[in-house]
Amino acid sequence: MRNWIIGIAIAVGVYGVNTMMRADRDSSGAIVSEGSIDAFAMHVGDCFDDGSTFSGDSPEVSSVAGIPCSTPHDNEVYAVFDVAVASFPDGDGMASLAFDSCKERFEAFVGKDYDASSLDIATLYPTRESWNGQHDREVVCAVYDVDQQKLTGSAKNQRL
Repeated sequence: MRNWIIGIAIAVGVYGVNTMMRADRDSSGAIVSEGSIDAFAMHVGDCFDDGSTFSGDSPEVSSVAGIPCSTPHDNEVYAVFDVAVASFPDGDGMASLAFDSCKERFEAFVGKDYDASSLDIATLYPTRESWNGQHDREVVCAVYDVDQQKLTGSAKNQRL
C-alpha cells in the first residue's frame, strides 16, 4: 500500500513539473510564455532557443525550449511536413532529404533566396529508430542567423 501511495505521489509530481514547464500558447496558437515544446507539437511560427536541442550523444530531440518570438531567440520554425518516401533513406539520406525539402520552402517564408540570405536552416527529422518504432515521418524546418545572433520578431517576409 505504501509503495502504491509513493508511486502516485511521484506520478503527480512528474505531471505537475511537466505541466508547469510547458510553454503556454494563446488562442491563436502563438507561444506567450517560455517553456518546453514537444517536438511533435511544433507549429510554423514557433520560436525556440538552442539550449540542449542540438547537443548531447543522442540524435533524438523530444522537446525544445519554446520562447515568444517577440523576445530574442535562436530559431523560428517556418515549415512542418511529413516526408513522402516509402522507406528510411540509407546513410545521410534523411538529413539530405530534410535539408533539401526545407531549402525548397525557405524563400516562400523568408522572402529571399537561401543563398543570398543571412539566415541558415536547422532541421529536425526522424531517426531510423523513430521511423520504425513510432512511425515518425515529420520534418521541422527552422531558420537561424548564420552569425549566431539572436533573432527578434518573426523572420517571415523580412528578406533577411
